Amino acid sequence: MTSLVVTLTAGLIFGVALAAPPGPMNAIIAEESVLSGWIAGFKAGLGAMTADAIFFVLALLGVVAFVEQFPIVRAVMIGVGGGLMLYFAYGALVEMRSSFRADSGVEPRESRAGTGFRKAFVLALTNPYQILFWLTIGVGMLQPGRVDVLAQTPYLGESIAGLVVVDTGSPALIAGFFGGIVVWITGFPAALVGAERRVDAFAPIVAGVSAVVLAAFGILFVTQSAGILL
Repeated sequence: MTSLVVTLTAGLIFGVALAAPPGPMNAIIAEESVLSGWIAGFKAGLGAMTADAIFFVLALLGVVAFVEQFPIVRAVMIGVGGGLMLYFAYGALVEMRSSFRADSGVEPRESRAGTGFRKAFVLALTNPYQILFWLTIGVGMLQPGRVDVLAQTPYLGESIAGLVVVDTGSPALIAGFFGGIVVWITGFPAALVGAERRVDAFAPIVAGVSAVVLAAFGILFVTQSAGILL
C-alpha cells in the first residue's frame, strides 16, 4: 500500500472518529434528522463541517494560533457557545413536547429544512471542542512531517513500526479528514431516519436526548467561561 493511500485512509478514519462521538453537534444533527428528515440532518452536519473548513483556513493563516494567546477572548467565545447550546436545548425541549401532540404547531419539514445548517454552523463557530481541536491537533496536522501511527503501540510497537506511516501536512491527509466527516454526516442522519420509521416514538426521544446533551454542555461551558472571566 502506497504512502499516499495510507495517508488518505488515515485521514478518512480520523475524520469519522472525530465526528462520531456524542456531543452538541451530533445532538443537533440527530434532532434535525428525526424531526425534519435526512436532508435537514445532512444540512446540519454540513453546517458544522463548514465551520471546520473555516477553522482550517484560519489555521493555515495562523489566526487560530493567535487566538490562543488571548485567554479572555477564548473565554468569551466559550461563554457564547455555552449560551447558544442552552438556547438550542430549550428549542429541542419545546419540539419534543410538541411532537407528542397531533396538532403540535411544529413547522412543516419544508420550512424547517434550512434551520439545521444555520444552527450547527453558528454553534460550531463557538464550540470550544472544535476551537481546541484546531488550536492543537489541527495545527499539528497541517505542519509537514511524518507520524508512525503504530510505533507507540504497547508491547508491539517495535515489531509493527513502519507499517502505517502518515504524512502530516499532506493534502491527502486533509482530503481524507474532510471526506471522513462527509461519510459521517451522510450516514448518521440516514441511520436515524431509518430507525425513526421503525419506531413511532423515536422523534421525541431523540429530541429529548438532544436537549439534555445540549443543556449539559451549555452549563459546562458557561461555567468554564465564568471561571475565567470572574
